[in-house]
Amino acid sequence: MSLQILDDCINCDMCVPECPNEAILMGSSIYVIDPDLCTECEGYYDQPQCIPVCPVDCIVPS
Repeated sequence: MSLQILDDCINCDMCVPECPNEAILMGSSIYVIDPDLCTECEGYYDQPQCIPVCPVDCIVPS
């Protein structure tokens, strides 16, 4: 399973450096998460690292 970024994204760049898989990329207007790369940080951390740093809570399970 992977995460997704909702349309509420404000492009703050907080999530990008937190992703150990480099799965978060700039889309046409907001950041997006590549589902082929996102592992929800399994193998790296106990929980996804991008969710707690998001100031608008727009990163959710897909």
